[in-house]
Amino acid sequence: MYFLYILLCADNTLYTGITTNLPRRLKEHNSPKIGAKYTRARRPVKLVYSASFPDRSSALIAESQIKKLSRLQKLALIKA
Repeated sequence: MYFLYILLCADNTLYTGITTNLPRRLKEHNSPKIGAKYTRARRPVKLVYSASFPDRSSALIAESQIKKLSRLQKLALIKA
């Protein structure tokens, strides 16, 4: 199972990614030496949205679609 997630960074930006282990990945994003380069400079990060997918392919498709959305559209998705 794969998870798509959106993080709210300390500078109020949004970061989207996928993983197979959501708790571990969130911990990595908040750790000093691991995590995406983007979130390393924007800690702490907070999980604001997640969705599960049966396989990597469908998670990647959803991630690609979400990354194309505007910030306002992403915020609407988070609130829904």
